[in-house]
Amino acid sequence: MSIESAADLAGLQRVGRVVARTIAEMKAAARIGMTTAELDAVAASTFRRFGARSAPQLAYNFPGVSCISVNDEIVHGIPGPRRLEPEDVLKIDVTAELGGYIADAATTILLPPIRLNATRLKQAALAALRTALTAARAGEQVAVIGRAVESEARQAGFAVVRELCGHGVGRHIHEEPSVPNYENRFSRDMLTEGLVIAVEPMLSESASRAVQTEDGWTIRTRNGCLAVHEEHTIVIRSGAPLIVTA
Repeated sequence: MSIESAADLAGLQRVGRVVARTIAEMKAAARIGMTTAELDAVAASTFRRFGARSAPQLAYNFPGVSCISVNDEIVHGIPGPRRLEPEDVLKIDVTAELGGYIADAATTILLPPIRLNATRLKQAALAALRTALTAARAGEQVAVIGRAVESEARQAGFAVVRELCGHGVGRHIHEEPSVPNYENRFSRDMLTEGLVIAVEPMLSESASRAVQTEDGWTIRTRNGCLAVHEEHTIVIRSGAPLIVTA
């Protein structure tokens, strides 16, 4: 979607604040020994408090409120009986609907004792997100985002997950345009004033294909290496984008 009115912007910011609050509360609650279902219950509680709903449940009948992925799992992990363990690399992906608007964000949590390479990988994803947001300006091609993400990943010695990408968002959970994490030289999509997109670097320790597991939802690295995920929903402007899930 594109922002067409003050009401659009207010609605998007409202749901963005719910997503940000939910992620903050899940981060505060995450601890070794708890199950991913218990962590998902934190998201459910926050959603109820603000009257929000899980967009993946609404759109795809996803079997959880949030997506919780661990270690080599990249995205779309199903919350369940799995207990969090020392050194786990935990990714929480929260997409909420409120008043007809949808916002999407994700972050990676490193459980102690923290592995050095996991720290480097997360820092690379954060740097990729920062650089991508700096490049995201009205009048630029969507491809500048992927160029920025892949450049940061390579400089840090890591790889982007090429099969997964960011996307338009706002009225539906997945909208046009597609926002790859590498430079697609064949794309002619443009970033326009008011366009709402989710920018989400997904990096892995080494180059690996993304494969779906037998549960039909979870996507992991084929070679079993660690993966991280950082994401914000933004509104494109002529200057710095507005981050609605900050």
